Amino acid sequence: MQRTLTTDDASVRPLDRADPGQATAAALSARLDRLPATWQLWKLVLLISLGGFFEVYDLIFTGYIAPGMAKSGLLQTTTSSFFGFNGIGAFVAATFAGLFVGTFFLGWLPDRFGRRSVFTFSLLWYSVGSIVMAFQHSSEGLVLWRLITGIGLGIEIVTIDSYVTEMVPQHMRGRAMAFNQAIMFAAAPASALLSWWLVPIAPLGVDGWRWVVLAGALGAVIVWFVRRAVPESPRWLATHGHIEAAQRQIARLEQAAMHESGRDLPPPALAPAIPAHRSPTLAGLWQPPYRGRLLMLVAFNFCQAIGYYGFANWVPTLLIGQGIHVTRSLFYAFVIAIALPCGPLLAMLVADRIERKWLIVGSAFAVLVFGLMFAQARSAAALVALGIAISLAGQMISVCYHAYQAELFPTAVRCRANGVVYSASRVGAMLSGFTIAALLRDGGVQGVFTGITLCMLVVMVSIGAFGPRTNGLSLDELSH
Repeated sequence: MQRTLTTDDASVRPLDRADPGQATAAALSARLDRLPATWQLWKLVLLISLGGFFEVYDLIFTGYIAPGMAKSGLLQTTTSSFFGFNGIGAFVAATFAGLFVGTFFLGWLPDRFGRRSVFTFSLLWYSVGSIVMAFQHSSEGLVLWRLITGIGLGIEIVTIDSYVTEMVPQHMRGRAMAFNQAIMFAAAPASALLSWWLVPIAPLGVDGWRWVVLAGALGAVIVWFVRRAVPESPRWLATHGHIEAAQRQIARLEQAAMHESGRDLPPPALAPAIPAHRSPTLAGLWQPPYRGRLLMLVAFNFCQAIGYYGFANWVPTLLIGQGIHVTRSLFYAFVIAIALPCGPLLAMLVADRIERKWLIVGSAFAVLVFGLMFAQARSAAALVALGIAISLAGQMISVCYHAYQAELFPTAVRCRANGVVYSASRVGAMLSGFTIAALLRDGGVQGVFTGITLCMLVVMVSIGAFGPRTNGLSLDELSH
């Protein structure tokens, strides 16, 4: 007969309810780490990912609606000066400037107020900002509201990674992040398809690119209600002294796991000893081993963003540069975008089997090789095939590093630490708009991929030479 789990159960005895400190939080984490990969856990990851769907929708449509904004006269494809604020580069830069503000300056919000409440708030922020942006009729207003919308997205991004990482046991962190990315990046073909349909036309007399923006904003409002079924992270609750609430959350997950599997759970592993000198504070991040991890991830994030968004946000424009007509370039970009959710699904097969740092290094090398081949290709078939290959490799990098960098810091400051290192990605992505525009103007598509190659080399060295191993280790072992 299946037994009922209570807080007096032997599996709970490693906890000392009189001690609401780090040792208790670590013991609670040990209970989470023994859970099997149940439908209940996958459902939680799915619900979190549905909110992130519109984050990716927003980031990806930047490149797809760019021809429409240029056609409407609001923005120019290239400008005479490097920092031309009436060009597409400025729109891209405003996106990532907002993301930088959200990640670097506001990344502390989910650590202070909880993953669930801040994620919900940031999703609403994005919806309102997008609706206002869709009705702008000047380049200045468009860029300003793109900046404001990006701030909300920046807060959301750092919350998602920590949320997913903390809600699942260590043996499924890689697969959970891959599944999360697959759901989120399903927005890429949706965004590309809508852009292909709508950007060349003006339904009801309204520019097609405006309809693309509004579709994402209204969809996010619907998901805001769906997301209310997601509980707060029990790891966050435990580190903030809400031990009884964390106990209840974990007990519900344990009951669901036993009901689904029809058998008892194994006893939790002993919680690792917490060194007294390890302080889970923001200042503590500048002590070993966190200082080295911060510097390594800052270099990685800066360069991977230029490489990743240098391709993703410029796919239609790069195809036009290779001789493809604007309408066909949007269709081919849609075909290439289908690979974005497929990449994480493939990553689910290996994310917990192969060390994540080496998956990042190998995928960066693949982007380098396929990118140089793309620059030499001329036929539509070759361009689409190589574009898909670049997208798949880029998605493998994305899946692995989102899981990887969230694993390397303590729960109490995980979002703040992620915000600091991820803000370097936002700076890189912000500069990518101006950089790619300048490279395209002076060196054509070959010049663009030469720049991307240099960025991928830095990615390979930073992670390969200085990144620690993470697969098979608990969050507490990695944090200390």
